[in-house]
Amino acid sequence: MDISVIVPLFNEEESIQELYNWIERVMHDNNLTFEVVFVDDGSTDHSWEIISELHLSHPEVCGIKFRRNYGKSPALYCGFERAKGDVVITMDADLQDSPDEIPELRRMIIEDGYDLVSGWKMNRSQGDPLSKTIPTKLFNATARQVSGIHNLHDFNCGLKAYRRDVVKNIEVYGEMHRYIPYLAKNVGFTKIGEKRVHHQARKHGKSKFMGWNRFVNGYLDLLSLWFLDSFGLKPMHVFGFIGSLMFLLGLLATMAVGGYKLYYLSTGTPARLITDSPYFFIALTMMILGTQLFVAGFLGELISRNSPERNKYQIETVI
Repeated sequence: MDISVIVPLFNEEESIQELYNWIERVMHDNNLTFEVVFVDDGSTDHSWEIISELHLSHPEVCGIKFRRNYGKSPALYCGFERAKGDVVITMDADLQDSPDEIPELRRMIIEDGYDLVSGWKMNRSQGDPLSKTIPTKLFNATARQVSGIHNLHDFNCGLKAYRRDVVKNIEVYGEMHRYIPYLAKNVGFTKIGEKRVHHQARKHGKSKFMGWNRFVNGYLDLLSLWFLDSFGLKPMHVFGFIGSLMFLLGLLATMAVGGYKLYYLSTGTPARLITDSPYFFIALTMMILGTQLFVAGFLGELISRNSPERNKYQIETVI
């Protein structure tokens, strides 16, 4: 199979049929064999009924239905597991991503040898408000610096192309779909490219991803991913170092306070109690925190970052 198209969706009943017709036309015009995997992320409208009807008349249509809403990353994870195509395309279901971009994205993977090609939405001003575009620019600038992938301008673009080996060897969980290029780089897929793509205004409904909280969560996820990449397999290196440093500083401060007390006692000079000094409690607190961080490093080594239940989702139906 040439291409698998993974489409995560939530309450997009108005656009599913139109999107599939568009994808089908592009595939037939370019003589490509394909499948479209719709992942219904717990929709409460008639999205699944439309997908089921499409499956009956078009064998290329597959579907996965979650019992409840988990988010975009779980939807992509399950779609990647199902994908059979040599090239895997991800795109949103709201018709803002153009299927006309698929042939060139595939060519960049097959002929140019990229492991992953990410879209760069060039005309966002036609479809998104400033409250969304300005924070996005700031977010992408930070992501480039932290990830070291300096040639990407739009990490969060839903339109991406992957070599099949990539999607079978990365684990997308939580809300890490924003950082799939970073995840791919961390497992050794370093040939990452970018393509300028057309970004259309939404035709139906409203965006499910508006609000400043998604940018706050995005930065927290980026910090988590950086930490896991740098110290995920060796948490003792960071917790142990910081804990040891704090314990040592606290110990030295405690010795200084005690030495100060002994000096006054040896000279017969009246001195206040050690417990009357705020520095004693600061030093004691540093020693306690240092010990706790050191223990956290040991626990981190034991737990690492592997959770067998992390990517288990309640799937109601698969077609």
